[in-house]
Amino acid sequence: MKKTRSGITIECIEGDIAAQNDISAVVNAANAQLKTGGGVAGAIHHAAGSGLEKECRSLAPIEPGEAVITGGHNLPNQYVIHCLGPVFGRDKPEDQLLANCYKNALNISEEKGIESIAFPAISTGAFSYPTQKAAEVAIGTIRDMLPKLKAVKTIRFVLYDKKDLEIHENILSEL
Repeated sequence: MKKTRSGITIECIEGDIAAQNDISAVVNAANAQLKTGGGVAGAIHHAAGSGLEKECRSLAPIEPGEAVITGGHNLPNQYVIHCLGPVFGRDKPEDQLLANCYKNALNISEEKGIESIAFPAISTGAFSYPTQKAAEVAIGTIRDMLPKLKAVKTIRFVLYDKKDLEIHENILSEL
């Protein structure tokens, strides 16, 4: 599904975040130490190669809601933007911290002149954020950021499974 608002295309697809060949920057649902992990972080680090973890060392640790940028290394993308999402039920206020992930990633994209960015469903895996609530925060935050975006022209949500895709598409359809 695709929607265009303020000259920016927002889309949702089912797929692998580490295989977005037509996107300038992918977002890593990172851990605080920016190390290889499971889920999105594992997929991105595995595809990017050991150079990514080496570059990340000097940037860690990061706090919930924070974002930092590195090169893409062996990924087909120029950049990786690493965001530490909140652990649901522990990091408070989790909705604001999650929104900050999306805001900070988009602000970095604007600063770097990045035209296209792909997001996973940040915090919905090991950090247990309910997908419906997380998608509402993500898409609402992006909606609010649209008037401020000049460089970014494509925002893609890359969802790991059909259920997450349907949740994001339903919320995007209301945009």
